[in-house]
This record gives sequence, C-alpha cells and structure tokens, in this order.
Amino acid sequence: MRTEPDSTPARTGTGRVVLASLVGTTVEWYDFFLYGSAAALVFNRLFFPTGDPLIGTLLAFVTYAVGFVARPIGGLVFGHFGDRLGRKKLLVLSLVMMGGATFLIGLLPTHQAVGVAAPLLLTLLRLVQGFAIGGEWGGAVLIVTEHGSAKHRGFWASWPQAGVPLGNLLGTAVLAVLAAVQTEEAFLAWGWRIAFLLSGVLVLVGLWVRLAVEESPVFLAARAEAERTGAADKPPVVEVLRRYRREVLTAMGARFAENVVYYMLTSFVLTYVTTFLGLPRGIALNASLIAALVHFASIPLWGALSDRVGRRPVYLVGAVGTGLWAFPFFTMLDTESFAVITVATTIGLVFHGAMYGPQAAFFSELFGTRVRYSGASIGYQLASIVAGSLAPIIATGLLAAFGSSVPISIYVALCAVVTVVAVVWSPETRHRDLTADHAV
Repeated sequence: MRTEPDSTPARTGTGRVVLASLVGTTVEWYDFFLYGSAAALVFNRLFFPTGDPLIGTLLAFVTYAVGFVARPIGGLVFGHFGDRLGRKKLLVLSLVMMGGATFLIGLLPTHQAVGVAAPLLLTLLRLVQGFAIGGEWGGAVLIVTEHGSAKHRGFWASWPQAGVPLGNLLGTAVLAVLAAVQTEEAFLAWGWRIAFLLSGVLVLVGLWVRLAVEESPVFLAARAEAERTGAADKPPVVEVLRRYRREVLTAMGARFAENVVYYMLTSFVLTYVTTFLGLPRGIALNASLIAALVHFASIPLWGALSDRVGRRPVYLVGAVGTGLWAFPFFTMLDTESFAVITVATTIGLVFHGAMYGPQAAFFSELFGTRVRYSGASIGYQLASIVAGSLAPIIATGLLAAFGSSVPISIYVALCAVVTVVAVVWSPETRHRDLTADHAV
C-alpha cells in the first residue's frame, strides 16, 4: 500500500496548529458539556419543574438530545463548505456560533418567570449549539491531521480529541467550584449562570489562537487539483454518498459504543449519583473532575500507540473494555464511596480513550481529501443521533422503569458489540496516504 512521504513540518508549525485545534475544541466542548451537566443538576428544576425529579431530568435530557439532532445537519453544512472553502474559515465560524449560544443560555429567564417560553428558548439555543458542534469536530481534527506527518498522525490528531475531556474538565470544574462556594439556593437562583457567561471570555481566547493558523496544505493542493480537472464542481456530500457508503457506515459503527459510553460516564453518572443514590452533587462533580483529568492524559497515549500497532487493535481494546466494564461500573457506584466512584468512572474513561484516541486519524484516513470534511463529519455526527443523544434518555428511562442498573449495563454492552463488528469489518488505515483516494 502506498504511503505518503514523511515530511514532518517544523515543530513550531505543528505545535501552533495543534494548540489552535486543542484550544478551540476545548472551548466548544466546554459549552456543549456544560449543558449536559446543567441538564442533570439545574435545568430539570428551573426549566422543567415537575413533581418527580427523574421526570424533570428526563425532560431536560430531551432538550440535551435536540442538540445531537442538529449535529449531522451542522456536519453536512460545515462539511460542504469546509471541503469547498477550507478548514480554517469554518472552524472560526463554529466557535463564534457555539460560544454565542452558550452565553445567551446564561441570560435566559426561567420557567417561573416566563412559563413555557423558557424551555422553548433553551431548546432553540441548544439547536444552535448542536449545529455548531456538528461542524467543529471535522475541521478541528482534519486541520491537524493534514498538517502533521504520516508517522505520528495518530498522536497529533488525538490532541483535538483530548480537547473534549479538557472542555468537560473545565465545565465540571467551574460547576464544582460554584457548588462548593454557594448554597443550594444561590446556585439555583443565579450561580449556575456564571459558568455559561464565562463562555464569552473563552471564545475570545479561542479566536485569538485560531485566527493565527494557516490553511491545511493537503487541502490547498487538493483544491488546486480539483479546479484544474473540473472536479471542484461536484458537491462533496453527493460524492460521499455515492462512493464512500461503506466508509460512512464504518465510522458510524465505530462511533456507536464510544459515543454512548462517553455520555453515560460524563452526563448520566451525575443523574445516577445525585438523583438515584441521593448523594451530594459535589461527590459526582469531583469524581468526574478527577476522571476527566486522567482521560485527557490517556487520549494522546492511545493515539501514539495506534501509530505503532494500528488503529484497529487499539480501538478494539476500548470497545471490548467498555462493554465489559459496564457491569462492575454501576456496582461500584452503588457503594456510595467517593473513592470507589472516582475509580469506576476513571477506568471507564480510560477504556473510552482507547477508542477516542485513534479515532480522528482513523476516520480521516477513510476518506479522500476533496470530501474528507464531509465524509468524516457525516459518519461521526449521524451516529450521534442514535448513540449519544439517546444514551442519557434511555439510561434514565431504564432506571425509572426497572429501578436497577443491570438493564443499563446490558444496553452499553450491546452498543459495544456494534462497534466491535464495525471495527473488525474495517480495513487497517495506519499507513494510508492522505493525498490518495482509497474509496471502494
């Protein structure tokens, strides 16, 4: 199989691109995950007040899921223009949209103040968040993947992925600090808004870094070639659906367990610990904080390992590991011990990192340059509708119906089976040349 020359860019160039991707991704996922945490801790009371706490949480998670429905639409739109205009312009736009929506959530009136208009406005802003994040992932990982060398592609491409737990870490840390220094009444009355309003400051930092990055050289070369041959007139999405159907299905299947497991370990765990077990929210937040820190450190390590042994073996370790870990995980949560809860969540996220670390390089290597933004985004975001968006809802529904975590563990294990089948079915892509077209 032909491989691209290993012409490693200058260290400062690669480092600047990685930093821009990491900072921007961290900011956007801070915004996105902040909503998930607030749905479990705040929105169920302020925007969806009901007599049953689990029902209020379930309604809050429905608006959480709405953001996932908008993600593939964002992936399609951003992917189309990202393959036409370039990665950088779309990355800047997604950051502005995401940060603006999050800032406005911090200013929203509650159900008590404006009635049904409050959850409707919340849902609208959640749609904007989902649309923006749908375009973020593809551009962030591709601009790094297409700048870096072939030999270390898995490692460099994993850094935007690490921005996801870093954003979650930042959001959880802000909520944990606010919860620690405020009373329950003050936190619900106004304290939670601080975390959302901080997004305005973070967006300015992200823009300052991203605007200094140059466009992907692989994309510029592919666009010049497409203009020379006339291929630039063909819509990228049409090409993806015509020539890359297998690759899209592979990405969706590989994403399935990874997406479900992550939201179970970061969003639903807050509901389980605070609502079902009745423990203080600080226990769940602090456990998530420690686990997210370890998760952040593990992702580049898994990405580097995939450069040595391949994307598929590392990915399978994560898929099988999370499927098996789903059973002892809830048993450990039931101990109601902070230390045990922290260990359980951390081990789960380390297994998740084995999938998420090599994922960026793996998905990028499945598609040709002219349609890579569209193809990777479609596969990545379509899976989110049936995987991550429904995971907290399904888990909360199973918990409310059975009063037991066993059905939830079975659900996670079945999702892991889907991912194992998809990864086994896929080819190994580690040595692929990004300038070549490997469409089947």
